[in-house]
Amino acid sequence: MHAKDILIDGYGRIQEEVHAALDGLGPDELNHRPAPDANSIAWLVWHLTRVQDDHIADAFDLDQVWLGQGWEKRFGLDLPPRDHGYGHTPAKVARVTIDSADLLTGYYDAVHEQTLGQLRSLAAKDLERVVDERWDPPVTLGVRLVSVLSDDLQHIGQAAYLRGLLQSAAA
Repeated sequence: MHAKDILIDGYGRIQEEVHAALDGLGPDELNHRPAPDANSIAWLVWHLTRVQDDHIADAFDLDQVWLGQGWEKRFGLDLPPRDHGYGHTPAKVARVTIDSADLLTGYYDAVHEQTLGQLRSLAAKDLERVVDERWDPPVTLGVRLVSVLSDDLQHIGQAAYLRGLLQSAAA
């Protein structure tokens, strides 16, 4: 198995988990925050998708799906266009309210397709290309792809946990 096949499998698992975490949820469940400083399922999925979109676009010199395909306008959030949630205060988290799980899955699926398109074209040597020199050591494409994968899996796990809390409270 090649490294790109492992990455494709890993990113595919994120997509499966995004759909599972959002399936059947309405606005109340999506936007519920268990405490004033906590994140909602909507924020978690929006954020993991924004980070993937931002980082993949940057690493491959592409337009972000968020901006290039009009998702920013469809979401209509009171946030700067390139905001992806990193460092959000509770007040900014509260600005990410979503009325439809379909909006989140639609955006995630569009980002996933762009990601897969790039992963499928990778050669092993591409993973060694430096994509961010602001760090010591500089970040390679391989490290960046694993970093996004790790971050996304953590956030979708948090969303799934929150979904379970909501479902157990309703039972």
